[in-house]
Amino acid sequence: MKTIALDDITIRTQLLPGDLGYVAYLHGDLYTKENGYGLSFESYVLSGLGEFGHDYDPGKDRIWMCEHEGKKVGFLLAQHRPAAVQLRYFIFLPEYRGVGLGKKLMTGFIDFMKQCGVSHAYLWTTDEQLAAISLYTRFGFKLTEEKPSRSFGKPLTERRYDLHLPKEGK
Repeated sequence: MKTIALDDITIRTQLLPGDLGYVAYLHGDLYTKENGYGLSFESYVLSGLGEFGHDYDPGKDRIWMCEHEGKKVGFLLAQHRPAAVQLRYFIFLPEYRGVGLGKKLMTGFIDFMKQCGVSHAYLWTTDEQLAAISLYTRFGFKLTEEKPSRSFGKPLTERRYDLHLPKEGK
């Protein structure tokens, strides 16, 4: 198999028809195969993506759609919230993990926060997402809440991580 280079992957920030449906499909497919999550997880993702689509404001929200050779291979979403931005739906096809794409998108996410003048971000994940958690914490996210959950077809722990950027000029 050909080695995938980070420079060969394009990142688009314009939301297009079909993007949100693809993200729901990718989550449902990969998280079932890799973590045993069921239809309840895909329903959860669909609900959140529906909310995002209805409230989408290109000045306050951003998507990063990663594409390689005409194929959608990964995604990240920044959703505006009161006084914060929520990081959501961060996912890559397995063969695109480990090439530096996660770091590139996290840098883009933080740059977007600064561009919008937002200093607080948060995300929810599960205790099973160890690689993602490692990336989040390297970028300054701190664990702020944990709660047991059976929402995704099996028992696990949902975790909230928060990021507070220093105010500009301080």
